[in-house]
Amino acid sequence: MTCLDHKHILQIDNLSVSFTQYERGLRQIDLKVIHNLNVSVHEGELVAVVGASGSGKSLLAHSILGILPPNCNASGNIIFDGELLDAARIRQLRGKEIVLVPQSVSYLDPLQKVGLQVRKGRNDKHIRRKQEELFSLYDLPEDTGGLYPFELSGGMTRRVLLSEAMMGNPRLIIADEPTPGLHLEAAQNAMSHFRQFADQGQGVLLITHDIDLALKVADRIAVFYAGTTVEEALVTDFQSIDTLRHPYTKALWRALPQNGFHPFPGNQPYVKDMPKGCPFGPRCHQFTPECEEDIPEHIIRCGTVRCIHAE
Repeated sequence: MTCLDHKHILQIDNLSVSFTQYERGLRQIDLKVIHNLNVSVHEGELVAVVGASGSGKSLLAHSILGILPPNCNASGNIIFDGELLDAARIRQLRGKEIVLVPQSVSYLDPLQKVGLQVRKGRNDKHIRRKQEELFSLYDLPEDTGGLYPFELSGGMTRRVLLSEAMMGNPRLIIADEPTPGLHLEAAQNAMSHFRQFADQGQGVLLITHDIDLALKVADRIAVFYAGTTVEEALVTDFQSIDTLRHPYTKALWRALPQNGFHPFPGNQPYVKDMPKGCPFGPRCHQFTPECEEDIPEHIIRCGTVRCIHAE
């Protein structure tokens, strides 16, 4: 993104992720679920990653944190504060300078009280006070810290996970679908705190299916489709369909309730049935034979896009 002069906190360049699987006995195959994916977060910025289920959003978060399963192979560059990361360095940063608000509510240790987990085992007065303030901020009852995870509702668990992320002094928060199960006020409260965190000069990568919510808090939107980034746009570009670049992004815009709630025919391709070239090609009214070639990413009006017909 050449129109932003803030320092990068996070740069993902040409990330590809594949799973090694076996089918029909001992026949080994590699399923590439993410390919040539680019996304970045600058200082003071909240970037929302949006896209359909199965587009690679959560897998991106797991790649950054180095928590991919053993049968997974990743390539590409992950750069954090100007440093090219390897597996050892990612382990050092994880949970300290880079923290995750996970999608699953099963991340908490079932055998430990949640207050102690949020404090990471620390019991000094300052840490306990901060934990209590965060629990109060997210409308958790006073006795929540003394409960075990099985005693929490799903919404309470999500608020505990939000509190855990806010306890330390991270440089980057990766929030993977942090609001399901929260009522509207609690979800908006969580988003406002992510916004405040970014405004202090840090960074937030928000992974969400809720485009409306993302548009209220984000600086930029990264649109995923079938395992790659098809567009990165300033949030102000979503004020009009004419300032968006990729046909899929425009289809998402038309599907928003305030823009007519127009459904778009077809489905995202399964990883085993990916078309040649542009993954959106079979659903695109602008499709031409050239779209079956490799589609490079290029910059248009302070945004990036993978489409040879974008203007």
